[in-house]
Amino acid sequence: MRVIAGTARRLRLKTLSGLETRPTLDMVKETLFNVIQVDVPGSRFLDLFAGSGSIGIEALSRGADEAVFIENNRKAVAVINENLATTHLADRAEVITGDVMIGMQQIEKKGVFNIIHMDPPYNKDLEKNILMYLRNSRLCDEDTLIIIEASQETDFSYIEELGYTVVKDKIYRHNRHLFLKKAQ
Repeated sequence: MRVIAGTARRLRLKTLSGLETRPTLDMVKETLFNVIQVDVPGSRFLDLFAGSGSIGIEALSRGADEAVFIENNRKAVAVINENLATTHLADRAEVITGDVMIGMQQIEKKGVFNIIHMDPPYNKDLEKNILMYLRNSRLCDEDTLIIIEASQETDFSYIEELGYTVVKDKIYRHNRHLFLKKAQ
């Protein structure tokens, strides 16, 4: 896995070995950033269930002002910190070790993020819990782009009921990215 574009372009990123995390494939990451490329420069980026940190690091490399990573796996957090050091992007990053819900509560005072990306374990309904939290959170407003990486089978029939609008649903071979905003 590597950084695709920006200041850290072509630098290799480490990932956890085994099945503890599911790194986003470079091709999927490239497609994601093609969709959001104009939103990233100057943004505040929140990477939930950050894994190796590759999505948030890609955002920093492409000009995000700041990225906050929340990950509960301590081994993955060590990999994120190592990848931030390798890419020389640690000065614009904050890494929080712990449960995503608790981590979001800890950073409420930071205010609104422009982009929130989440890649939770598939088929555990964690996306719904996060969206329920975000609808009344100071981390998110009507302009915040929320991106969910999920399995194709994930049921999102509740999206409108929770007060969100689907901006785009990009389906890949094995998974999808759902792009949301708070309904106005």
